[in-house]
Amino acid sequence: MKSVLIADDHPVVRAAVKLVLMKEGFRRIYEASCGNEVLPTIREHAPVLVVLDLVMPSLDGLDVLARIASSDVPCRVLVFTSQEPLFFQERCMRAGAAAYVSKTNDLEHLHKAVHAVMAGYTYFAQLPSSSVSLNALQHSEKQMVDTLSDRELTILQYLARGISNKLIGETMNLSHKTVSTYKTRVIDKLKVKSAVHLRDFALRNHLI
Repeated sequence: MKSVLIADDHPVVRAAVKLVLMKEGFRRIYEASCGNEVLPTIREHAPVLVVLDLVMPSLDGLDVLARIASSDVPCRVLVFTSQEPLFFQERCMRAGAAAYVSKTNDLEHLHKAVHAVMAGYTYFAQLPSSSVSLNALQHSEKQMVDTLSDRELTILQYLARGISNKLIGETMNLSHKTVSTYKTRVIDKLKVKSAVHLRDFALRNHLI
């Protein structure tokens, strides 16, 4: 009997995803509402598929993906998220995800992705990559975002939402000093004048 884990902190989203999965023949459906629940649940129930959001409490989806890859557990991961695919899809591919579906699409895309992944295929959107399809500012800013590590990108999003260093540290299990170091790196790599300008940068690039 096919089993699956839905990892998302929103109950309404989990309920919608569950309906899609039931139509795809899954009967054993497990749920996790925060990132640090994912790997223990995989180890306990051995699902063949994980439907993973990237934004969750305690451990973000990119960290979860890295931990799944390093643990060699035999499951495939379908990322289902509201994060901008232009910046996150390739990172998820490199981290071992088999599919990336945006929550802004209708659920038919999720149906197709689940079907493809279970048949042994991958499912990713075709994204603009050339300077012709991206204007000069978007192209240069995307290149800057691409230089950020996964953790730096996550911290950029927290900072852009106005979250304090102290709270970021508590959320990500990092010291205040470490968060401050990451903050300095992000400001330097994105070539903004100060942390105040990070919000504008993030909004312009649909990162928040």
